[in-house]
Amino acid sequence: MLRRLLRAVRSFAANLASGKYAGIVFFPSNKGKVLKMAQTLEFVTLRKVAWKLVPFLSLLYVFNILDRANVGFARLRMQTDLDMSKEMFDLGYGLFYIGYLLFEVPSNLLLRRVGARRWIARIMISWGILSCLTMFVYNATSFYALRVLLGVAEAGFFPGIILYLSYWFPDRERAKMTAYFMMAIALASVFGNPLSGLIMQYLDGAMNLHGWQWLFLLEGIPSILLGAVVLFKLVDGPAQAHWLATDEREWLVERIQREERERKQAHGADRLGALFDWRVWLLIAIYFTVAVGTNAGGAYIPTLLQERFEGLNTLQIGLLSALPHLCAAVGMVVFSISSDRTGKRREHVALAALVAAGGWALTAWSVSPAIALTGLCIAQLGMMSMLPTFWALPTAFLSGAAAAGGIALINSVANIGGFVGPTILGRYGLWSMAGILLAGALLAMCVRRDRARD
Repeated sequence: MLRRLLRAVRSFAANLASGKYAGIVFFPSNKGKVLKMAQTLEFVTLRKVAWKLVPFLSLLYVFNILDRANVGFARLRMQTDLDMSKEMFDLGYGLFYIGYLLFEVPSNLLLRRVGARRWIARIMISWGILSCLTMFVYNATSFYALRVLLGVAEAGFFPGIILYLSYWFPDRERAKMTAYFMMAIALASVFGNPLSGLIMQYLDGAMNLHGWQWLFLLEGIPSILLGAVVLFKLVDGPAQAHWLATDEREWLVERIQREERERKQAHGADRLGALFDWRVWLLIAIYFTVAVGTNAGGAYIPTLLQERFEGLNTLQIGLLSALPHLCAAVGMVVFSISSDRTGKRREHVALAALVAAGGWALTAWSVSPAIALTGLCIAQLGMMSMLPTFWALPTAFLSGAAAAGGIALINSVANIGGFVGPTILGRYGLWSMAGILLAGALLAMCVRRDRARD
């Protein structure tokens, strides 16, 4: 008995010294009879940062997704009103990514130079204005031009936020916080699709405007207003976060800088030459597969549901198309928390891609509308669950200018998949989506594990 007690004491002391119990501090109560757990400086600081930044950044991303993807819902009427074929509309949908591709890396490098606060505000105000102007398109040419310009305006927003989060959260917290931020994608669709359906259903013809014209106007104005709020709400980094206590701010700055030094020592990936690293291009290939799937889904889910659930109006289609995104919101949180706890990033990305491939296959095979809807829910859950864990991969070995440029390069080049995704689905059908996501799962397992970081 005494030996077992001594072994237990030695084990506890060893675990305490190794940091296993980091995050918990014990101290006597006022009566000196019981021990209470107190939150550490780390826990308090990160919780305060999370509540201060993540909900607001998610709100910005909600309107980013709305203003980028509402054209997929507008096509239910817009394509006919502008007398465009399916192929012409798919081209216009995809042309957004031309401007996005060309200006993504420069935009993210400028964010790092001029500061996140001013640059994110500029992005939001410019894309909000262009989104509103989409209400005035009158033929295919004007539609194409505004889609390209919208891509130029939005370039740098998403990779800029991913980079910005890396300024505030340590590696082991990043996938979870990225998931909370990226839940905006699901929320934008859960609430945005019914809202878009409502606008198109009940404002069609008001003031001699089509429903889709009201859609672009009413969903573009909030982005302009929020862009102005960014100037007062955000700061460029932890060093300027005066809403943190001095000890909290000093701890966070030191922790982030220490991880930055460790990345440089372990990987040397702190310069723009790292953009030619094979690992960056492997990540581009993986992200290409999910970009194809998510953008094809964004362009076609309302149409796929309308084809299978005949007789529903746009509001009903909007409510129905919210279900896959609701499932995705749950999956993103579950996958990212598991990924942070286990550190097995590539395995979680691969598993999510397999789930997505299975969902697309089920939709393609479906013999009833209910099975098709179930398949779309599974596909969306898998694709969206890939994203937050995926974005923890590049920030694990890129730092400095390479992180800014690398994240933007991955997002921009891989989003060529967003350009071709709707066309692939429209031409080759649902099975093509299953095959592409299966390829994504296989590529994810080719990512080399960072054993030192594990």
